Amino acid sequence: MKRTTVYQLLGLLVALALPLVLGEQDFLLDTLIMMVLWAFIACSWNIVGGYGGMLSLGHAAFFGIGAYTSTILFVHYGISPWVGMLLGAVLAGLFGLFIGAVTLRLHGPFFTLCTIAVMEVLMIIAINWKSLTQGSSGIPVPYRPGVLNMMFDSKAAYFYLALALLALSYGFTRWMNRSHFGYYLIGVRENEQAAQALGISSIRVRLIAMVISSALTAMGGTFYAQYIGIIEPMHEFSFALSAQIALMAIIGGIGTAGGPIFGAVLITLLGTVLRSLLGGAQGGLQAVVYGVLLVLVVLFIPQGVVPWFRQLLAKRKGGTVRVDRAEPV
Repeated sequence: MKRTTVYQLLGLLVALALPLVLGEQDFLLDTLIMMVLWAFIACSWNIVGGYGGMLSLGHAAFFGIGAYTSTILFVHYGISPWVGMLLGAVLAGLFGLFIGAVTLRLHGPFFTLCTIAVMEVLMIIAINWKSLTQGSSGIPVPYRPGVLNMMFDSKAAYFYLALALLALSYGFTRWMNRSHFGYYLIGVRENEQAAQALGISSIRVRLIAMVISSALTAMGGTFYAQYIGIIEPMHEFSFALSAQIALMAIIGGIGTAGGPIFGAVLITLLGTVLRSLLGGAQGGLQAVVYGVLLVLVVLFIPQGVVPWFRQLLAKRKGGTVRVDRAEPV
């Protein structure tokens, strides 16, 4: 068995045991749940932003679509959030397909600006369509514990559900590292003209990545809505949320399977510490700290923390530095 596989199995066993060790310590469990949820969403963003090389700063649009679709169906029509999660994923995937078809021919900052614009339009619609979304006041999710309602009395159940979602996105990115689709996507990222000369359809490959990333992100939005118990457009469709998702992947190491997970752990812990130390005054300062952290990573370890640490270990052992096929070269 490969050493990497052994480490992954050990990590999974530790994660499965954490709720049992922590018991009823709700604060620690809540931090773990949000950590795993953001890791799942960062891995989902990484499919487009890391493997595909398309810097999307509007992924909160898909997060919000998932949250609002399942919540509206649950609150107004009594439809199970499990069904709402699937419908939200399909809707977000179709929306991602539409956005991709319109914007993927754009390059550099133009694609990024378009994703931000789409997100802002959805926020305006959610704020003004009060008959459906209740406007800026948001939609409270009624607490009705039950498996069919994706609501549980125990936080451990939420943790295991979030862990299952993370396993889904992490497993998919690991598969991409060794699949033809992953090779095509990375080839388009590194040299689009050369990839097209070899017969790879750059638009089709990127559209597929956009649809998958959008659908997975929407599933995270549904989980968030059922766990937090309220959704509001100023958060679900916010630029700050999109930037936070991208920041996690960039700091951890874009284009790697484990980088977004480490980035999500770091950012979630940092945010928790800032909230505990500064209380209500942490909003603006938290953004400053995130910005400083991003600048430091870009200046000193632009490849991200995980690839940098892997290279450091290889150098200390006196071996060659192994670069993952999914990592930028």
